[in-house]
Amino acid sequence: MAAAAATSAAAAAAPPVCVLVLGMAGSGKTTFVQRLAAHLHGQRCPPYVINLDPAVHDLPFPANIDIRDTVKYKEVMKQYGLGPNGGIVTSLNLFATRFDQVMKFIEKRQNSSKYVIIDTPGQIEVFTWSASGTIITEALASSFPSVVVYVMDTSRSTNPITFMSNMLYACSILYKTKLPFIVVMNKTDIIDHSFAVEWMQDFETFQDALNQETSYVSNLTRSMSLVLDEFYSSLKVVGVSAVLGTGLDDFFVQLSKAVDEYEREYRPEYERLRKTLVSIFNYCIPGQCISGSLLCT
Repeated sequence: MAAAAATSAAAAAAPPVCVLVLGMAGSGKTTFVQRLAAHLHGQRCPPYVINLDPAVHDLPFPANIDIRDTVKYKEVMKQYGLGPNGGIVTSLNLFATRFDQVMKFIEKRQNSSKYVIIDTPGQIEVFTWSASGTIITEALASSFPSVVVYVMDTSRSTNPITFMSNMLYACSILYKTKLPFIVVMNKTDIIDHSFAVEWMQDFETFQDALNQETSYVSNLTRSMSLVLDEFYSSLKVVGVSAVLGTGLDDFFVQLSKAVDEYEREYRPEYERLRKTLVSIFNYCIPGQCISGSLLCT
């Protein structure tokens, strides 16, 4: 009885899995987050949802934490004289200065939420390559099992050159974040993703598709496809329709494998980073507010 109670308590205290959802504009990233949240609610396993896109007009899902409640995107643009992308970057930077508070909220909900889903800006490079994106990613990964999910538009990747461009971007994100990685091939309700899986598994099939292309880019793509063979061998891929909700069971199977990979290979590294991040987040200047009136003190 005592052993069973201890096991139950340990399971209840297990940290939530952070799912960082990235994807290019139009890939169906936000629709995928909406479907993922709805699926988990249907399984009576409500997720903790965080929106990090300050420029989104209408959010199609309820968010527990919304960057728009803290940072006013249009006011940031006006105050600093910035364009749309600069406004998003600065908004994320301001939000990142208080991300320690977000971490505390996640810790409080770890007994009631098994998953934390983070929706990122549609301008993928704004999050992936910014200092704030790195701070947020490393803060989460140093405390909780974290997985990066890259959503790609399968219907727009039927051209082998476009497909290769998507894979190169996925590869760059993998090496930038240094976290377990899942490629979600979205919009399988329009076209099945089996052609893409075949291209990844069979080098000759991909070369045959490239032979139909006559531009100089096809030669470059042919050379790069050799390099990406190693990348494909360990890549987790799942086909999903965010509109219909198909493929989500396969997604959670891959997510479970990615969490095991995190515990086995990534956690030791982030345990070392955690001490450094704690000292950074706890540092503040008394009596000063970095963001003025735009961010709550």
